[in-house]
Amino acid sequence: MDIEIQRLKKKDFDQARKFAIEGMNLNRYIDQKWILYLYSKYFWCSEVTKASQAIGAYMGDTLVGAILANIEGQPKLFNSFWYQQYVTCANFIMQVAFAGAKKEYDCANKEMLDSFKRNQQPDGEINFFVVDPKINGKGIGSKLLDALAKREKGKLLYLFTDSGCTYQFYERRGFERTEEKDMTLVIGEKEIPFTGFLYSKRM
Repeated sequence: MDIEIQRLKKKDFDQARKFAIEGMNLNRYIDQKWILYLYSKYFWCSEVTKASQAIGAYMGDTLVGAILANIEGQPKLFNSFWYQQYVTCANFIMQVAFAGAKKEYDCANKEMLDSFKRNQQPDGEINFFVVDPKINGKGIGSKLLDALAKREKGKLLYLFTDSGCTYQFYERRGFERTEEKDMTLVIGEKEIPFTGFLYSKRM
């Protein structure tokens, strides 16, 4: 079946969240299912409320991938009061439950972004990018990036990823690894060492 690229439909928001659990390895941080659900919901709501571009890949009526981007100067597509309230409440819980890990992750990303901005003026961020992990390898990710590049031609975009994800995909697609930083997240009794990356590309 052909893949159709179109604006992401609200009815598929929860499916995109589910893709992120496995595709973005959110499940490597958290063991309890109910906490994983709350965290993935928080992550999704946080990212979708920033989005000025929300593109979905569909096979028929079934979502198989999604990309969100926050482009400077563009209006937000899903500026929901209830999503913002959820993010505010969940952020408080994350600060309490995962205070050290969240602070280290946020600080590392801020350091990389500050360093990047000393030499570049980005136009926006790709802040969410997933493909159905059950059907990888069909060019879905490339089609989504191509669609975003067509909409935002000539703009310099960046994204955060890490060594636990398939970061090599971005290198094959012409992104430059501009910054990187080693860190260790401590969540309960678990220590998770990895390297964070900032990639960038002019679309």
